[in-house]
Amino acid sequence: MAIRIGIYGYGNLGKGVEASIAQNPDMELVVVFTRRDPSTISIKTSTAKVMNIKDCASMKDQIDVLILCGGSATDLPVQGPEMAAMFNIVDSFDTHANIPQHFAEVDAAAKKAGTVGAISVGWDPGMFSLARVYSSAILPEGESYTFWGKGVSQGHSDAIRRVEGVKDGKQYTIPVESALEAVRSGKQPQLTTREKHTRECFVVAEEGADLNKIENDIKTMPNYFSDYDTTVHFISEEELKKNHSGIPHGGFCIRSGVSGFEKENKHVIEYSLKLDSNPEFTAGVLVAYARAIYRLSQEGVSGCKTVLDIAPAYLSPLSAEELRKSMV
Repeated sequence: MAIRIGIYGYGNLGKGVEASIAQNPDMELVVVFTRRDPSTISIKTSTAKVMNIKDCASMKDQIDVLILCGGSATDLPVQGPEMAAMFNIVDSFDTHANIPQHFAEVDAAAKKAGTVGAISVGWDPGMFSLARVYSSAILPEGESYTFWGKGVSQGHSDAIRRVEGVKDGKQYTIPVESALEAVRSGKQPQLTTREKHTRECFVVAEEGADLNKIENDIKTMPNYFSDYDTTVHFISEEELKKNHSGIPHGGFCIRSGVSGFEKENKHVIEYSLKLDSNPEFTAGVLVAYARAIYRLSQEGVSGCKTVLDIAPAYLSPLSAEELRKSMV
């Protein structure tokens, strides 16, 4: 019997999850929950329902895993514990500093309800988290480095659009090539925030807006741009739509370490991603972990998990025998 999946939220990530489910024959999409009027939402899966989030409790016995596709700032901290009280869940919570608190809240709700939740599932946190743990365990004497980009930061793009006088905009995070080269060479440099990444902004200004003020407001914005070398380009709305409509991303997770009694040998481990669609790739990770959560639930497990707690065999549709034969 196929694993029955529900999607909670139907933005870019929710649409990506729907597409990913279609590539996994052992899964079926049962329902999409939305804040909007369900009659205004058109989905690709003809066999699935669209329902308002207020009615999700009525589907409690018809969903094996609910994939939460909200944002980390305000949605997931509330939705995670709420939904874990009713469903097995997976989310992509990515505010690194708040992961311990979010874990504790989902864990308490899931243990009380007898459900399983996987939080912070994506590529960072997620796949990069695994790369950091594996590589630091293998090379205990060394340094870990994470570079993001080149790619669109949706949070930073949103911050640009909130600046007075800005009609629309996109922001790209770009690794500094010289810093990347230094890390890959095994030098283990100590790098500041500014030395690791630059930020490039493409802005459509409102008619008559003060361009110098917009540029200054962006470059001096705390927590977003003030700690980085930031370039601001003013372009037309047509150019933005033509050249900057996609959501590409990617990055590099690198461990540089040494071995030997004299520490004479250097080693570099690198895990890299180059993504045409950030949300669609993240969706693929969420769906794989939905399979794992379903299997853990079937085994009677409850509580919250991260990618570090779940064995890789649980992610694959292949049996243990098939995995040993084809993957080991």
